[in-house]
Amino acid sequence: MTLAGLFVPLVTPFTADGALAADALEGLARSALEAGATGLVALGTTAETATLSTEERGLVVDICARACREHNAALIVGAGSNSTAGSIEALANLSPHITAALTVVPYYTRPSEAGVLAHFRSLAAASPVPLIIYNIPYRTARTLGIDTLCQLAEEPNIIGVKHAVGGIDDTTVELMRRCPADFAVLAGDDLYAAPLLALGAAGGILASANLDTAAFAALVAAWRDGPLDRARALSHRLAALSAAAFAEPNPTVIKAVLAARGRIPSPAVRLPLLQASAAATSAAVAALEYCSREWQEDLLV
Repeated sequence: MTLAGLFVPLVTPFTADGALAADALEGLARSALEAGATGLVALGTTAETATLSTEERGLVVDICARACREHNAALIVGAGSNSTAGSIEALANLSPHITAALTVVPYYTRPSEAGVLAHFRSLAAASPVPLIIYNIPYRTARTLGIDTLCQLAEEPNIIGVKHAVGGIDDTTVELMRRCPADFAVLAGDDLYAAPLLALGAAGGILASANLDTAAFAALVAAWRDGPLDRARALSHRLAALSAAAFAEPNPTVIKAVLAARGRIPSPAVRLPLLQASAAATSAAVAALEYCSREWQEDLLV
């Protein structure tokens, strides 16, 4: 199995009093797929998964799975932690009908790279679904070298990596050169999605796509199929939107913009996150309006 295209890691909408807004989540899931997303990511960081109850997590997956079935789309579910045994248990509870599990590099405990490799080999051997490694050193405090990444890419039940290393470094360039053809490198840093797509990434898991899924789907398609001037123009525009969306901790600004546009009932997030500031929200709304206006003009050309 290979993965390609845009995967939208959905926010979890809350009502003003903090309850999960199931109808709003269903609306977001359907609109993302109708706007051109290849699939959805449920229970990612953008979903505030750490603050959801077990029952809420199950509801989120059920809603996303239903939307994906109706649209014949892929569903990736976040699962796993810095406990190998706990991660295996979480994976065992996933439906085999899920496309893949997004499994983070063990955080906080800071294992060696050999320990990370052993962790993921154990998970891959036990998992009922293929794995996508979530490589995000600024959250995990564990940087992976090229040899470790290439060894993970050779594992039969590991089909890709969400690569979010805060830039395009030498390891990233070497990964794109050496990774197997059937191993999907997915851009995970919204701001650096375009250069990674230009290097040959298969697609992206991009939180900013909650705001304008069609434009981000077009970005992925343009870097794959051309024309390159369109790819570059979209890249410049959407980089500004991503910068505004991540001006404060994710997903606070994204939820504030969605609420301002009436797509979710409130901008509420759960502690320890605080709601986005008025200034950050206004800047992101302006960036989105600019992108949407330019995008509509492109469609008329």
